[in-house]
Amino acid sequence: MLYDQSGDSLAEMADTNVHRLHPEEEKPFRLAPHNVEAEQALLGAILVNNEAFYRVSDFLIPEHFYEPIHRTIYEVLGKIIRAGKTATPITAKTYLGDQLTPEVTMSQYLARLAAEATTVINAADYGQTIYDLAIRRNLIQIGEEMVQTAYESDVETTAEKQIEEAEKALFDLAEKGRYDGGFQTFSQALTEAIKMAGEAYSRDGTLSGTATGLVDLDKLMGGLQRSDLIILAARPAMGKTSLATNIAFHVAKSYRGEVQADGHIKTVDGGHVGFFSLEMSAEQLATRILAEQAEISSSDIRRGNIHESQFGKLVDTSNLMASVPLYIDDTGGISVAQLAARARRLKRQKGLDLLVVDYLQLLSGSSKKASENRVQELTEITTTLKALAKELDVPIIALSQLSRQVENRDDKHPQLADLRESGSIEQDADVVLFVYREEYYLKNKEPKEGTPEHLAWQAEMEKVHGKAEIIIGKQRHGPTGTVQVSFEAQFTRFGNLAQADYLPERME
Repeated sequence: MLYDQSGDSLAEMADTNVHRLHPEEEKPFRLAPHNVEAEQALLGAILVNNEAFYRVSDFLIPEHFYEPIHRTIYEVLGKIIRAGKTATPITAKTYLGDQLTPEVTMSQYLARLAAEATTVINAADYGQTIYDLAIRRNLIQIGEEMVQTAYESDVETTAEKQIEEAEKALFDLAEKGRYDGGFQTFSQALTEAIKMAGEAYSRDGTLSGTATGLVDLDKLMGGLQRSDLIILAARPAMGKTSLATNIAFHVAKSYRGEVQADGHIKTVDGGHVGFFSLEMSAEQLATRILAEQAEISSSDIRRGNIHESQFGKLVDTSNLMASVPLYIDDTGGISVAQLAARARRLKRQKGLDLLVVDYLQLLSGSSKKASENRVQELTEITTTLKALAKELDVPIIALSQLSRQVENRDDKHPQLADLRESGSIEQDADVVLFVYREEYYLKNKEPKEGTPEHLAWQAEMEKVHGKAEIIIGKQRHGPTGTVQVSFEAQFTRFGNLAQADYLPERME
């Protein structure tokens, strides 16, 4: 055993130090963070001058107060003021209990709050203090629940699911009663508008948004605009997934970033793409994109029906594609809340400039109430996606199925009314795109060979072969219309049609 000069063992000295750091008489519990004085000062300021209420009411709610009686007083004062009446100790006591404590009546307490009130100028600072402390208390609660869930989780609750639920709880907490929003001056909005116009002017193709690679579509839309919810809808076999993958890969392939003075990388062209594939696996999606880029039939790739040179081309193409910032999540049956949590994580870790969801009807709502009614559930999904597009400041392309009523019409061009549970989708979407291929329907109407009808049918088929229409059914900030594009079915690839004015002059 080691001893110091006084003869005391080092172990004894260590024990003494431990006891000093951890005295026996510890507090049995810790109070949650709060500031009763700030709550009293704010309520007093509101009672003296009702203008103080409007300085905090856009972010402060009754639940943010620590003292239950203060919650009640704040709620009553808010109701009185919003009704256009004056809130004073006299008018407020009518709606509150008579006795606060055995020693103090409600009238006395309200009068004391008003008497000790400070100026209305400090009201916003008091409100922010109360809000911040409430957030801290909620954080403590979320943390405790996380610990409890981690200890007592059942078989079905995976660690990943717990993390996503925690992320959702934190996001809901951040969004509830946030005080960083509100009005901005017109000059601020004007600055942002000029900035966007400058980006459009300097960008290739003079687009304010992200280019899709389809020239005529970009002309009508100005590219994919940030914070827009874009619905891409079609009947099965029209090629909506193919169009989505084409756009997603073009954006990712075109990515170009510049390092800014503060160290972060700003996207100059293209962008990082997140693709939620709820229908197909990541491997199937990659096969489609590989087929498109290598110009080899995807069915041939899957069957192995390719020769040596084609396989070499596939390998070379895949090597070029490997560095593309395209991220695929093929988890099936996820809720819109889980999708939002994963999108935020991708934005934070890798960056995000475009989000694709394939497809809308395979998502589920997060609330039990909504899941009982499909229309309500879809309303929650589209509303959440629109809010997510604004929050992340990226365009979101969400694919959607069309109802069967299209098949019952002679003219099978899709319309807004054909959207499944169309109310919420049509309402929340900034842009609605439809994909339509006349060739698909005409192919199924082939008359008997050798007849005059068959010759007419052949002539019609030649006109529509390899062509598709992208119909802009709704655009909040631009025109509607139809864009003609090419479609190569074997490569699942959409492209630009060669226009007559782009072609060289014909020799007569």
